[in-house]
Amino acid sequence: MLKPKYHIFVCTSCRINGQQKGYCHTKGSVDITTKFMEEIEDRDLGGEVMITNTGCFGICNDGPIVVVYPQGVWYGAVSEDDVEEIIESHIENGKIVKRLLI
Repeated sequence: MLKPKYHIFVCTSCRINGQQKGYCHTKGSVDITTKFMEEIEDRDLGGEVMITNTGCFGICNDGPIVVVYPQGVWYGAVSEDDVEEIIESHIENGKIVKRLLI
């Protein structure tokens, strides 16, 4: 596998034992992750963008949390409706979505 240009992490409140429960999970982060995967596939970005679900980032009040590397950009209060904008603006055009920044 080639090193992706971008790596997107989505908190899904996944616990070490595999259970998903917590703030981001209750706010739809699994659906957000799925939406990212669909957008990446629909836009043929699979070789450039990797998506990973994570455990808690520790800032639950700002969740659901999405972090984009290599820039280390942290987005908060992300919804499914924000995914297309993040992909189009940040991933495809290199412009951070300022209204979601933490």
